[in-house]
Amino acid sequence: MAAGNGRSNDSGSRRGGKSKAAFRTISEVADELDVAQHVLRFWETKFHQIRPLKRGGGRRYYRPEDIEFLRKIKRLLYTDGYTIKGVQRLIRQGGVAALQDVEAAADNVAATTDAVTSADTPDQRAALEKAIAELEACRQLLAGRA
Repeated sequence: MAAGNGRSNDSGSRRGGKSKAAFRTISEVADELDVAQHVLRFWETKFHQIRPLKRGGGRRYYRPEDIEFLRKIKRLLYTDGYTIKGVQRLIRQGGVAALQDVEAAADNVAATTDAVTSADTPDQRAALEKAIAELEACRQLLAGRA
């Protein structure tokens, strides 16, 4: 038993909080993703895939898959430079799986860029720079579709 509260603390939850499978309130999600709560509510109006459960008083509870989807939306908007309409188009054309494809491509570009800085020979560096240019062209094509 945990001291003073009369409850056992061996439920398998993470230290200081809920298990990974637990639902989260809007304030918890906003803190985790480092965005304002009103941004999350706005995104709900733009992406119908985000459907938190609503309880009495309109209190929102986000499922783990909602949070993961929000994380992808945030990355596309804030890191990759997509517009809301661009992300909507990505989803419309390729479904939610399209978000993962774009995310994987961005990760590949980042990994390749890191490899260029550690290339041993000028030939390796040139080959890696060519690969980066090709990946960037692919990213632009995807962004153009978005």
